[in-house]
Amino acid sequence: MTPATLRRTLPRTAPAPRSPGRPFALLVLCLLALYWQGAAAQTRALEQIIYNTLPGDRLQVIMRFSAPPPDPMSFTIDNPARIALDFPDTRNALPQRSQTINMGLTQSVNSVEASGRTRVVFNLVRMMSYDTRLDGNDLVLTLAPGSAPVTATAPPTVSGLPGRIREAPSQARSIANVDFRRGPEGEGRVIIALTDPRTPVDVREQDGRIELSFHRTHLPEQLERRLDVTDFATPVQTIDAVLESERVRISVATTGEYDVLSYQAEGSYTLEVKPLTREEREALERERFVYTGERLSLNFQDIEVRSVLQLIADFTDLNVVVSDTVTGNITLRLRNVPWDQALDIILKTKGLALRQNGNVLFVAPTEEIAARERLELESQRQAAELAPVRAEFIQVNYARAADVAGIISGEQTRFLSERGSITVDSRTNTLLVQDTADKLQEIRRLISTLDIPVQQVLIETRIVVATDDFARDLGMRFGVTGVRQDGNTLYSTGGGLAATDGIIRDAVNNLNITDSPPSLNDRLNVNMPVTSPAGSIGLSILRPDVLLDLELTALQVEGRGEIVSTPRVITANGQTAVIKQGERIPYEEATSSGATSIQFIDAVLSTEVTPQITPNGNIILNIRVNKDNAGTREVRGTPSIETREVNTQVFVRNGETVVLGGIYEITSLDQLRKTPFLGDLPIIGQLFRQRSRSENKAELLVFVTPKVVEESTLNR
Repeated sequence: MTPATLRRTLPRTAPAPRSPGRPFALLVLCLLALYWQGAAAQTRALEQIIYNTLPGDRLQVIMRFSAPPPDPMSFTIDNPARIALDFPDTRNALPQRSQTINMGLTQSVNSVEASGRTRVVFNLVRMMSYDTRLDGNDLVLTLAPGSAPVTATAPPTVSGLPGRIREAPSQARSIANVDFRRGPEGEGRVIIALTDPRTPVDVREQDGRIELSFHRTHLPEQLERRLDVTDFATPVQTIDAVLESERVRISVATTGEYDVLSYQAEGSYTLEVKPLTREEREALERERFVYTGERLSLNFQDIEVRSVLQLIADFTDLNVVVSDTVTGNITLRLRNVPWDQALDIILKTKGLALRQNGNVLFVAPTEEIAARERLELESQRQAAELAPVRAEFIQVNYARAADVAGIISGEQTRFLSERGSITVDSRTNTLLVQDTADKLQEIRRLISTLDIPVQQVLIETRIVVATDDFARDLGMRFGVTGVRQDGNTLYSTGGGLAATDGIIRDAVNNLNITDSPPSLNDRLNVNMPVTSPAGSIGLSILRPDVLLDLELTALQVEGRGEIVSTPRVITANGQTAVIKQGERIPYEEATSSGATSIQFIDAVLSTEVTPQITPNGNIILNIRVNKDNAGTREVRGTPSIETREVNTQVFVRNGETVVLGGIYEITSLDQLRKTPFLGDLPIIGQLFRQRSRSENKAELLVFVTPKVVEESTLNR
């Protein structure tokens, strides 16, 4: 029978009327579907964890659920190395909460359930890279050795079969465009358009380059190029985009000092490189190290802010109170940052503020906290205006009561309320303070901080004046006296015409040789002796007609001297002390009326010092040391003063000695007196020369030794 025949044999019937209960049945079926879907979510449980080793020291972990698992939220910790996965609306049905793995770099896995959420934590020897994928009721986690964790969680996509979840192909992630723009303040912006806003990015700085890595991402051939942006006058010089295996590497070459800011919004990733001055760079470096919390890594896409805050609270074991007005979602990827810095970034991004009281954190919008604090201040002010005024006597032990009162009631440092007053009793060094109870308590705390014993410093100065003198003189006296008659001619020699004149005169008078020779000074041809000889030797040779006189004189003087002056003075920290010792030299000075008056000039040894004790117990000294002596010269009756002075600031360790300064002076003198021509003759010229040589050395050294006087020493 053919189909046409079959159609003819069927009886013709009228169309059946639509049942009025069919829409109601469809509604019931939809409600049942929603119910079973919610029931399935509530009954979803983690039932089993299976792990297998893979080539290349990799580890595959299969987490099996009773129903298709949700997309997990993950974060990492570098020290100790951990990877944590959070599964919302999931129970923990594992028979053991902790399992030992000890495969490769993975030590163990822990699981815990709280508030309908299950957290699975993998404990590692060191941080590893990882990725996750969904396979039916299984979540497959692959761990591989690597210096930095890289999460690549594939977004779930709906296939043709309902309830089935499969991994999106990696080629769905691609770089759509790489662009560059210059900002208004000279910053360079590298803008990368992404086809998938959930594309993970790694950012690293190395050797003047910023490296961006987009994992499991494709780069079109026309975008694999270099952009030369030097002419834009920004810290960015070139941009290189390269496809390497399953990742895209974008290398940004930079120059100068800069700061890097990167953010990802919608389908665009922006890297901003801002130029910095040296001062801005130093200030930025100081700000970067204000965070001290334990480091963690966060990688979330479009997660509720309240959930992230709860996650940080679990990580830090702190209690968090979140205001009902905190709403909204956030997308962030933070790697190896202190938790307090991560919290600060989240708060600033969402316009929130934080107040901490003990181990409780209160988070609310900035405007809400500001309004609440304004109300608290207003209520405190009103309470202070209505509080009764009390009077209290406060004894000041170490400071002057008047000085403390000036600090409390000063215009710039006023601690009193508008109704408060303070009175000083200088006789007992006591303060009478009238104010509210809160203000009195605050003033007592202030006085207890200020009224403490001031440390004292003993400064010992040693001034050493050392001299070393040396002098040597060699002198000669030499004379030849003679007379000879040759026929009618008389020849005579002597030390000068006075000697020969006497000989000739005697010869004329007596016509004979004189019987008495001239005096010694008249007989000397060379008379260059030492002024004050320490030793001498004389030689005279007399012949019938010749008298030879010879005398050698010598002097050598050596002198060494040392004068040590040691003034000591003790003073309080920050106070100037002066000590002097010496004489006042009087001299006459004429006045305008013509009369004379006696004036005095000081020639003293003095030390003026101001110590400052540093927090680590060392000492800074502002010191001036003088050692003056009366000079040997006078000008119109006014004596001269020989001055030696050191004025300096020095840093000294407690109890150590330091040389403040010194003067070393040498005076050398070499003097030669001789008879011209004869004194230049070799060997025999020594008889016609007189030589003196002197050398004077003087050295001034100033030492100082400061010592902090201990309180126990003062109490003896």
